Amino acid sequence: MKLPHPLTGDLFDSPVPPGTGWPEDPAARRTPVARDAAEVVQLARTGDLGELDARVSVCKACPRLVEWREEVAVGKRKSFAGQPYWGRPIAGWGVPEPEVLIVGLAPAANGGNRTGRVFTGDRSGDWLFASLYRVGLASRPTSEHAGDGLHLFGTRMIAAVRCAPPANKPTPAERDTCAPWYRRELELVLPSTRAIVCLGKFAYDALLTALVALGAGVPRPRPKFGHAVEYQIPTPYGEVTVLGCFHPSQQNTFTGKLTEEMLDAVLSRAKELSTGGPKGS
Repeated sequence: MKLPHPLTGDLFDSPVPPGTGWPEDPAARRTPVARDAAEVVQLARTGDLGELDARVSVCKACPRLVEWREEVAVGKRKSFAGQPYWGRPIAGWGVPEPEVLIVGLAPAANGGNRTGRVFTGDRSGDWLFASLYRVGLASRPTSEHAGDGLHLFGTRMIAAVRCAPPANKPTPAERDTCAPWYRRELELVLPSTRAIVCLGKFAYDALLTALVALGAGVPRPRPKFGHAVEYQIPTPYGEVTVLGCFHPSQQNTFTGKLTEEMLDAVLSRAKELSTGGPKGS
């Protein structure tokens, strides 16, 4: 049954077929679909960031994740029962040549998997976008849904795993299958990127693994994750500063492990690093 998009009122199936008019959908009806790990490797070999986003958004390489994201899209949370769910992988979002990159674990089942935009539609995203707005990296303090008019300043967001996983825990095999999408996107945006903010240890570990694969000079043993830690990492595209940040999950924000001031401080530092002159100087 088709339901109205909460912003446009247009009718969509859940999950949303590519090329049917969902706001910010990067894919077309004929976008090639990866159906296993080998095809992910093959289709990630594109030099066009927009085409990479499109291919990511239709990927079907991990059967468990496909089943789960689509099951959630059909079953829905009661509070969102009257709207369609995106129900597909979530592509990176933001400017194509970022100076600040924000990396996370995976989209939420009733957040990004519903709205079609990374870090959008759940409490963690509410915290993140409010902070981005306070420090001057977002045009407004809320991210409600793809197509809501929000834009970022010099910033892009990506997740290490592009589909919502059950219990927010992708398997190692699912992480590895998704890794070529992640590495290729990093490779395409690293030439402009000066600071990378990692939301949580999983995101931090996945980033360092990807940077090693791209030829970056990550120290051994690897630097440890912590809130507000920062490390300068040489890459083939110039030096980048990696910053750790506790994830803005309710577990962290409700207990005071992460406060608004702590989150603002990390994102402010990333913005400060992004305005430090030509990269590599």
